[in-house]
Amino acid sequence: MNGRYYYHQIFRKSILAFGTLFNNIIVKRKQPGVDRPTTGDAIEAYKVPVQYGPYQKYLAIIEAEPRDQRQQTQISLPRISFEIKGLNYDGSRKLVPTQFAKTVPTDGEGKGKAVQYSQYLPVPYNLEVELAIISKNQDDGLQILEQILPNFHPSLNVSIEVIDVTHEERDIAIVLNGIGYTDDYVGDYTKRRTLIWTLNFTVKTYLFGPVDSQKDIRKIVLDYRTDIVKRSTELRYTADTQSTLEPPVPQAEIDPLKPTTYKVVETYEDIFGNDQSYFGLDDDPSTSY
Repeated sequence: MNGRYYYHQIFRKSILAFGTLFNNIIVKRKQPGVDRPTTGDAIEAYKVPVQYGPYQKYLAIIEAEPRDQRQQTQISLPRISFEIKGLNYDGSRKLVPTQFAKTVPTDGEGKGKAVQYSQYLPVPYNLEVELAIISKNQDDGLQILEQILPNFHPSLNVSIEVIDVTHEERDIAIVLNGIGYTDDYVGDYTKRRTLIWTLNFTVKTYLFGPVDSQKDIRKIVLDYRTDIVKRSTELRYTADTQSTLEPPVPQAEIDPLKPTTYKVVETYEDIFGNDQSYFGLDDDPSTSY
């Protein structure tokens, strides 16, 4: 739009933060006759895999006719998949578009340098995400659901670093909107049963524009002339930033976030010159007005 390339990977970071929430879900298979398995009663503890992509893709693999060369790629259940279903502007979180946010580098290559980062405030967008729980029996799906639903009331906040160069962090609200259920078991007992729970989420993220860098003002020199006619006077005011460390560091390396490591030295210099005619005044000092 403005001829400048920038890519903060905010959508990618938001989706990664969403998927990470479901990384540590475990399903335990119980022994016959045991209602609530403990560690000793469980036959198998299975960490549920999480992948990005439409769940129809995995259903197609499950339904495919098994072959010898496909045995190693058979899909194991249960499994969680998620994908983006839509993107909408959120006017309820709109900020003043002309306001700037400024930050000073605190680490990395920019630490302590005479530079500030500034950019326009972000634009709010909602990512619509669908999460699917695919299982081959009811108990596996309910175990996964019970480990997910108590965390959403109906929202859960996660913090992500949206801008790498400024280390800007934002709390992203993930809202659970609804839950659906599908049982596609049709046919005889030889057909593999697949149960699908679909959870619809809204990820309330922000989009940022390009980052501008601005240097700090670390020295000021101001020349001005008085209105005293009988005495030609020019004054020079200087404000200079100096390091208080021993040994002192160069001015460009002073850390503006540590005020105890530097001081501002102000000086006034009276400069007399014979250039009153240039300013439209009389060179005769005896002239009075």
